[in-house]
Amino acid sequence: MKIVSTNQAPAAIGPYSQGIIVNNLFYSSGQIPLTAEGEMVTGDISEQTHQVFKNLKAVLDEAGSSLESVVKATVFLKDMNSFSAFNEVYGQYFSEHKPARSCVEVARLPKDALVEIEVISLIK
Repeated sequence: MKIVSTNQAPAAIGPYSQGIIVNNLFYSSGQIPLTAEGEMVTGDISEQTHQVFKNLKAVLDEAGSSLESVVKATVFLKDMNSFSAFNEVYGQYFSEHKPARSCVEVARLPKDALVEIEVISLIK
């Protein structure tokens, strides 16, 4: 087991790591729309989703993986009414390669984020 950590994504805000590699799989912690410096992106669901993907790409890169190697994504939305706008941005990152996905509405996310995404990917 190997812990993944990069300063290109926000540091963990609790007792967890940005991700873990086990065998040939990378498991990310949930990424919310914080910048690498820890500042919250306060825009709408589209802006926040773009920041989440920036963070995911950074931890995937550090793990030796990429969005093209993601096999499963789990999405947490503050409001399912924003699903359409979220899904439009999501489709920009997963257009040809479409991993399995779950998407649920939750009562509240850390730092009152509108979206959080965690992924499982293959290591190159």
